[in-house]
Amino acid sequence: MNNSSLTSADSATHLKVVAVSLIAGILVIGIGIAASPTFNSGGLSNTRMEATGPVIRAGKPTVTAGGTATIR
Repeated sequence: MNNSSLTSADSATHLKVVAVSLIAGILVIGIGIAASPTFNSGGLSNTRMEATGPVIRAGKPTVTAGGTATIR
């Protein structure tokens, strides 16, 4: 019984690897769901998020000091 490699391991070792990875995956997903932010203001569950602030528009293209490249 050589369990030092996954290719030569027996079925019990494979079962242990699958069980540990399944538990770890469930734990990561659970932590991710628990850590997600909740946007609830005034008891409404359909709260919209809106960006506010000035709109920044691109200016005219300028030429660099080398004289050949155009940066936009």
